[in-house]
Amino acid sequence: MPHFRCFWYIAAESRALRRQPLRCNVLDEELVLWRADDGRAIAMPDRCLHRCARLSSGRVEGGRLHCRYHGWGYDAAGQVVHIPAEGGCPAGGRKLESPPFETCEQDGYVYVRLAKPANAARDVPPFAMPHWQAPGWGRVRLVNRFDADVADCIENYIDVPHTAFVHAKLFRVSQGERIAATVIRENGMVRVVYHGERGNLGFWRHFLNPGNAPVVHEDHFYQPNITSVRYHLANGYQFIITSQSVPSQGRQTLVYTDLSYRFGWFTALAWPFVRRAGQQVIDQDIDILAEQGEVVARHGRHYRYSAPDRIHRCVDEIRDAIARGEDARCLPPQTFEIEFYV
Repeated sequence: MPHFRCFWYIAAESRALRRQPLRCNVLDEELVLWRADDGRAIAMPDRCLHRCARLSSGRVEGGRLHCRYHGWGYDAAGQVVHIPAEGGCPAGGRKLESPPFETCEQDGYVYVRLAKPANAARDVPPFAMPHWQAPGWGRVRLVNRFDADVADCIENYIDVPHTAFVHAKLFRVSQGERIAATVIRENGMVRVVYHGERGNLGFWRHFLNPGNAPVVHEDHFYQPNITSVRYHLANGYQFIITSQSVPSQGRQTLVYTDLSYRFGWFTALAWPFVRRAGQQVIDQDIDILAEQGEVVARHGRHYRYSAPDRIHRCVDEIRDAIARGEDARCLPPQTFEIEFYV
């Protein structure tokens, strides 16, 4: 998927990248992450030029990344600057075939981009995490590996009907509640505004919405791999689930999930409860997506559609445009009205 290489993907949490190098996979590219003396995050192919050992198993010392096999040292530009077997002398122009990949840090994440867009107008910056370090907000950050591809992960996160079954009682219950939704596809994103939701929030309704007041619920997809699910309740409580699905290797996807919440005075105490419930929901999704993947691998991706699947088809249209090398933001805007029952 060469055209997906032009987007920014999370490679690691900033706090995880300290003195030692890290190994990561993005779009089947094996990378080593390390910090230069000036604190910059450096991303290079995880392969020593000498005898192809992994640089991620080496060490950072004196502003250099050293391979643990024969000690070759690399600087932040990918230049070999130290070869112990040659007396430690400069290495005479030996360097990585291509310069290190672009990196940036934002909202506590290290991002990497594997290729620049051919057209600067297509540049899409890293996604800004909602209410990052904002006063009055709490946050739980979770990292999980899914045995599923990015498209299936994305569709799962903004799929309301499955929550009444996969997450029964924890999140929702199946009670035949009619829900209408407006689906808007424009500018490389999908926005879904739900109408008619009230108390069907499973266990959490007793705390989040005891008065059964109307719930303001929106789901968003941002190209190429980000979903943000947002709940705003009548009592002023807010809860946002933002997931960035990073294609790792094969069908595996590494998902970074931020649970952002504002629960009034309870915000300061909510962290362990939000973390436990959030991870429980994610574990259930990991299980069902692994099962789905096994069936797809055997029988192929032959899906039939129901009304709320219009949302997923909009996401597929955007990702298909990217795969063709097009700017998905130039797709003609579309709006759909749908209804379904939960």
